[in-house]
Amino acid sequence: MAAFGLHEVLGAAGAGAGPATGALEVTLVARDARPFTASTGLCVTPQQNLTGALADIVIVCDIHLLPDEAPEGRWQEEIAWVRRHLRDGALVCSTCSGAVLLAEAGLLDGHDAASHWTMAELFRDRYPAVRFRPERILCDSGHAGRLITTGGASAWQDLALYLIGRFCGAQEAARIARLFLLGDRGFGQLPFASMARPRQHSDAVVARVQAWLVDNHARPNPVLAMVQQSGLSERSLKRRFKVATGYTPVGYVQTLRIEEAKQMLETEGASIEDIAVAVGYEDPTFFRKLFKRLAGVTPAQYRQRTRVRGLVP
Repeated sequence: MAAFGLHEVLGAAGAGAGPATGALEVTLVARDARPFTASTGLCVTPQQNLTGALADIVIVCDIHLLPDEAPEGRWQEEIAWVRRHLRDGALVCSTCSGAVLLAEAGLLDGHDAASHWTMAELFRDRYPAVRFRPERILCDSGHAGRLITTGGASAWQDLALYLIGRFCGAQEAARIARLFLLGDRGFGQLPFASMARPRQHSDAVVARVQAWLVDNHARPNPVLAMVQQSGLSERSLKRRFKVATGYTPVGYVQTLRIEEAKQMLETEGASIEDIAVAVGYEDPTFFRKLFKRLAGVTPAQYRQRTRVRGLVP
């Protein structure tokens, strides 16, 4: 859990680093101070409830939200507490899916925001006023630099180093990074992302086309073939496909192809040119550009990352 990691790392900042560097006092806060069991099964004992003293920095950690759970109307007490802190000048941050609470509070409207890449559909559907940035690890989300959102589950490490650098100095941030072996993820979180779970819908024609695409996404002129499979006009299919899945037909095919290419890069030793052809692209230059746009790294960089983990033969 990010809360435990943040508590340990931030609590170590300033310790023994000289009189010019102030230590950070870290407190775990919840609606009430009674112990509870987190979604991971760990027992959490808050140190303070929401009626305690105001803080200079607030961090909303990742939240547990099931795919079929709606966020509307939840966390009202926590939202009021966060708004109060922001209004009174505190720095408010979120890690991973904690940005959903800030979005529900209306604090991210009109601003860039980072969160876990799996939250992209939720932000698109429920918070269209927020400029969701799935490629970002850390994002200045407005309010004169007093609202910071971060990306995936491990982005709390980047947030911790950012806060230590901002309040304790760059030298102390570097010391903490060495102490806890907090590494660089300069490419962002897109290389770790996979295609989001398909949106639930009741359009039987679109569902049939999606099922056909599983084994046929690499064939030439896939959108034309999708139209033929659907029995609809091209215009009707594009409209219904976007409504049902959240993707345009060509965007859906491109995403499927890049996901297949990722799997091949992870598990096979084939050349990048051969992989491009295998997933449907005769032009390797176009394939590399598309892969970089969707995955955040080049195919060669992606393969190198997996090779380091010992996954590629």
